[in-house]
Order: sequence, then C-alpha cells, then structure tokens
Amino acid sequence: MIKTLIVDDNATFRQPLCDMLRARFPAMQVAEAETIDEAWAKISEIKPGLVFVDIKLREENGLDLVARIRKSYPDILIAVITSSNFPEYREAAYGCGAHYFIPKGFATSTDILMLIDSIQSSKPPHQPPQWTLGADYVNPTTRPWQKRPR
Repeated sequence: MIKTLIVDDNATFRQPLCDMLRARFPAMQVAEAETIDEAWAKISEIKPGLVFVDIKLREENGLDLVARIRKSYPDILIAVITSSNFPEYREAAYGCGAHYFIPKGFATSTDILMLIDSIQSSKPPHQPPQWTLGADYVNPTTRPWQKRPR
C-alpha cells in the first residue's frame, strides 16, 4: 500500500481528504502537513510514494516543495492540488516535476480515488505521464520539457 502525504494549509480541505483516503484504503498510511518545513520532515520520516501539494501554502509556494522533492526523491509521485485552475499554474506545476494537476473545484473525490487505484495497480517504477484531473475527464498532457519530434 502506497504511503501518502497531503500538504495543504487549509484543514477544511485537508482533513476530509485524509479521512476519505483512510476510509477507502484502510492499510494506507496517510500523513498531513501544513507547511513546507513540516512536509519535508514528514517526507524524510515516512518516505511516501505519493504527495499531494497545494500551490498556495500561506506565505509559501508549494511549487518550491515540488521541485525540492523531485530533486531529492525522484521516485515520489507528486500531485499538485489547487484552487487555481489556470493553464500557467498547470504548466508551472509540470515544469517543477509534478505528475498530476488536480483543480480542487473540478476534480471529484471519485477522480482522486481512481487516481490512487491506478497508481496502486500499476507496476513499479511508477513514472506516469503527467495528467490533469477534473471536470469528468482525465486529460493526458505532454511533459513540457520533452521536445516533440519534427
């Protein structure tokens, strides 16, 4: 069972997500953090396989955490989850190395559970293409740093 960390300073969003994951996946270890420093300590402690990161963490930028995770722990899957569903945020998230972009207002709990089911059922190493979830679709996107053939 994949260990999961949820990094979001909004307890109103974070706690129900943790509760949902614990209810659906009782064997899953789910940890939570509100700040980048707290998240980094949890990452070092539990070595999660999946981290959900909000872009806006009070005065901090969650994308800084995404880049730091990718550099130090390249095997951790990262899902950026945000209220800011703008193409430039999505591009910035992928540019920092996120695997998934989940807009809070569009993605449903079913989308998130399906994402985790697909990760759990895939064979290691879990290096999926980047995906955007929400609004009743899962949209594969290209990695922005890969050049398309001419």
